[in-house]
Amino acid sequence: MTLTTAPVKFPAPIEKGDTIAICSPAGPVDPAKVAGAVAVLEQQGWRTKVMPHALGSHGNFSGTADERYADMAAALTDPEVRAVLCSRGGYGVVHIMDRLARLPLADDPKWVIGFSDISAMHALMASKGVASIHSPMAAQIMKGTSDADTASLFGILRGERPAYVFPSHEFDRRGIASGRLFGGNLAVLAELISTPYDIIVPDSILFLEDVAEPIYKIERIFYQLRLSGVLGRLRGLIVGQFTEYRPDRNYTDMESMIRDATAGCNYPIAFGVPIGHVDHNLPVIESAEVTLKVSPSGTNSLIFHRS
Repeated sequence: MTLTTAPVKFPAPIEKGDTIAICSPAGPVDPAKVAGAVAVLEQQGWRTKVMPHALGSHGNFSGTADERYADMAAALTDPEVRAVLCSRGGYGVVHIMDRLARLPLADDPKWVIGFSDISAMHALMASKGVASIHSPMAAQIMKGTSDADTASLFGILRGERPAYVFPSHEFDRRGIASGRLFGGNLAVLAELISTPYDIIVPDSILFLEDVAEPIYKIERIFYQLRLSGVLGRLRGLIVGQFTEYRPDRNYTDMESMIRDATAGCNYPIAFGVPIGHVDHNLPVIESAEVTLKVSPSGTNSLIFHRS
């Protein structure tokens, strides 16, 4: 049974009075951002539990690997906790993945929320057959429900399945495809290829984003995926936001390179989708069945199915 055909468990909707734990499994976070997110979550009627090392600092990390593991393990196995909000990204989830993988994560599944380096956590949850949410974290959640993406995240937590509409792009390749949605930060996911947490797999709809990576490095990953045969066997591709990079002598922009690197791929590709290290960062459900529509009408859509 493959990742795209295995059954998926969706955590239960978050009810009023349920607890959301806040962890920092990677980099250190500004405590004010966590405090702001806590206030917003509690305004929604949820309880919060800031884990012991969530506001810590240890070099480039929020804590030692043992401390970060302890927080995540406690949150993921606490029956009172119904969701785990990762406060920010950075780097460091990879240090604790193998130990977290030994936990019974599918027995009482919780929503794991975050993006950037948290893509590694999404890969771990997908490997265990549990859906998770690639979405904004504390810095954006503290803006409250006036922020459309935060409001959408809260809807997903309450059991909704979103249907997004977003503008078309000149490089789009038209078509309609359905399949399981996987993806996240490309640099993070590329380091998990050929591990038990590899979620760049055939017969899926893949979404990708990244920040501060040179064009040639992203190109190199795309060609690795081409040579392995995975890129040509996707059902669809969502090209999110690639930000904070410089033009090089071959390409002035990342999208042109990706257009060329995916030449010959016979499936729908949507470019410029608002997912990534940007203010407008659509929350999406990893491992969910979706339909991607890339049309000539000026708008594209991503529709999430109920399991």
